[in-house]
Amino acid sequence: MPIIERDPWRMQYFENIACPDDVSIPTDDEHAYELFPEHRWIYNKLLVCDTQGLDGAPHGIPPPSFPVFSKPIYNMHGMGVGSRVFATEAEMAANMQAGHMWMALAEGEHVSSDVVVIGGEPQWWRHCIGKALSDGVFDYWTMLAEERPAIEDYCGDWLHRNLKGYSGAVNVETIGGKIIEVHLRFADQWPDLYGEGWLDAIVELYRRRRWRFADADRRDGYSVVLFGAHGVPYRHPPAELVDEIRQWSGVTSVQITFHEDLPAEQHAMPPGGFRLAIINCWDLEIGLQAREKLALAFWSTQALGAREAGSDGS
Repeated sequence: MPIIERDPWRMQYFENIACPDDVSIPTDDEHAYELFPEHRWIYNKLLVCDTQGLDGAPHGIPPPSFPVFSKPIYNMHGMGVGSRVFATEAEMAANMQAGHMWMALAEGEHVSSDVVVIGGEPQWWRHCIGKALSDGVFDYWTMLAEERPAIEDYCGDWLHRNLKGYSGAVNVETIGGKIIEVHLRFADQWPDLYGEGWLDAIVELYRRRRWRFADADRRDGYSVVLFGAHGVPYRHPPAELVDEIRQWSGVTSVQITFHEDLPAEQHAMPPGGFRLAIINCWDLEIGLQAREKLALAFWSTQALGAREAGSDGS
């Protein structure tokens, strides 16, 4: 099974997918970078700005105005590591970092789009929007059945101009319709929400440069995330509990998203929290109930959840 997956909690998606030994399909940026050297430039976020005419520059070159968004020029770990907003010149001057950049602060809806590309031409799209909390933390993601024509037109033109010769999956992140990041892979957090046969079609894409997927049962899905506080030595919940939730009607998968044998500080996590688990499901209410049940297995998350619930007066 040469579908290359770094995170053991996501092997559940790929272990029963037939893939020839001579076909390599990356699901993380590290392997995609190695597999596609001709197109690896897209991981340089400054170049992604330049190809769209967006304002951006390395730290040390002053922006024309504030606020701006700061992030590493390269971030192969994801999860918003090292990113933040600078509201003033003084704030930026006090937090300069080598290898970081600023870009104009994007406004609008944040959309993650998976695209199947053959020779730089899009063949299939699927879009996902997240309900953000703060500091890089998301409450849940909604996998949309609907199309997003404006994003598909803009990003499709960008792909046509900039990824000629590339065939495979691409993940494009946009805010307000402008591209902020591109990845030479699909989002491996929710392939079970794309429908039966999608991963088999992906294997054929990488094997034969051909896309055949009926997409007959396309519908909204949800990826519900459980975060805890930083600085806590978490343990995995009982396997029996995880298996029980996986059997709930409407739940498609449960991921416990950290390595129990690694210290917390060795995980790439957003500033706002430590990601503990993800529940993928067809019914949002079921996903929220499953998250609550899992949260009770992580004693330290109970206080965090209470603070969040009280913050809006509920």
